[in-house]
Amino acid sequence: MTQVPRPNSAAARDVRSQLHPYTNPVLHEQSGPMVVTRGDGVWVEDERGDRYIEGLAGLWCTALGFSAEERLARVAYEQMRRLSFYHPFGHKAHVPGIDLAEALLAMAPVPMSKVFFCNSGSEANDTAIKFIRFYNNALGRPEKKKIISRLKAYHGVTVASASLTGLPNNHRDFDLPLAGILHTTCPHHYHGAAEGESPDAFASRCAEELEALIQAEGPDTIAAFFAEPVMGAGGVIVPPPTYFEKIQAVLKRHDILFVADEVICGFGRTGNPWGCQTFDLKPDMIACAKQLSSGYLPLAALMMTESVYEVIRDNAGRIGILGHGYTYGGHPVACAVALETLAIYRERDLFGHAAAVGPRLQARLRDLADHPLVGEVRGVGLIGGVELSRDKASRQPFDPAQGVGAAMTRHLHAHGVITRVIGDTVAFSPPLIITEEEIDTMVDRVARALDDTLAWCRAEALVTA
Repeated sequence: MTQVPRPNSAAARDVRSQLHPYTNPVLHEQSGPMVVTRGDGVWVEDERGDRYIEGLAGLWCTALGFSAEERLARVAYEQMRRLSFYHPFGHKAHVPGIDLAEALLAMAPVPMSKVFFCNSGSEANDTAIKFIRFYNNALGRPEKKKIISRLKAYHGVTVASASLTGLPNNHRDFDLPLAGILHTTCPHHYHGAAEGESPDAFASRCAEELEALIQAEGPDTIAAFFAEPVMGAGGVIVPPPTYFEKIQAVLKRHDILFVADEVICGFGRTGNPWGCQTFDLKPDMIACAKQLSSGYLPLAALMMTESVYEVIRDNAGRIGILGHGYTYGGHPVACAVALETLAIYRERDLFGHAAAVGPRLQARLRDLADHPLVGEVRGVGLIGGVELSRDKASRQPFDPAQGVGAAMTRHLHAHGVITRVIGDTVAFSPPLIITEEEIDTMVDRVARALDDTLAWCRAEALVTA
């Protein structure tokens, strides 16, 4: 656990020099960071030598864990020596980028035509927004520009992608969302369903509310709909079984593009290579990142269908240029590492391994459902969420100001587990290499952290049970 930083320690130097993302800077100045110094498989170690099982694969990304994967290090070194940098601007290309684009198209869950490389999921979704505008202008539909996302969605933190994100703290005092970005119902049956409303009936209502929003705004003004197969940073929200079938029917009826955000779900996370396969999605664009390189180097990609590409191609040809791109998008070293990552996934059958051990994670997390603090357990494959509740019967959450999530985080650290507590949901997305034994170790430690957090809640008079 973090302590007051010693003078001139790494933690003290960090406090003096860095502004941290998703961190309270006032508290950070008081307590400093946990300084992580090394990794081994699903474990990481801090500067004091304390070991933690990493329950979120870093930030949903390190599929291969935290060991020194020599093959990836060697590929990066060899590519740096051969061609340390080049770009795809102005009719240029390099072989790692060509090879990776071909590999992604070959494994895409539905037929895709072209790949556009970026550096992060935020950039991939931001790029999709720009291309959607470009696309509809090319088709002579200048009014068809509004984009619908969902409450509790997470699509990134650029000005445009943060507007898609449906979380208040990503909007508050940033003057977001931008005009033209709308949000529809979050498909969380636990909190969103009416009393007695079945998952199927709730899914129908979600589709009806999307239809009502489209009609209220005008179908000719709605350009696209963005969705994660499983909503990750919004709290690991798994949609009801018929949800996407009904949502996609609405989109098709109104000629609205569907962008699948596979940034978290892609590359084995849900038990299939893609979340689109788990939920039978037929998107027009797919954004992917994170596990594409197992987090070893920044890399993301946006794939698009032939029909979308043709419109973009013809319009850029008319203008004379496609005026969009990133200096480091499709960096040759990152592409080479991603190619080798995909090869390792195939050779070790890591997607098959994830599908095999995923049920163990889901079963062990559901063992926690009877705990007095646990309101709901949800998940699929190797992604899961355990939601804390002030009152199980009424599904009443804690007031964020009470700091229950922060207390749970402290107790998880004390028991040697690192993950993210999103609001009151403890999120799990361990490296794909995790074993059933390591899953048991992790969940056993989480159970002890829950007990400690319950004791803390009782001491603070936050619960009576």
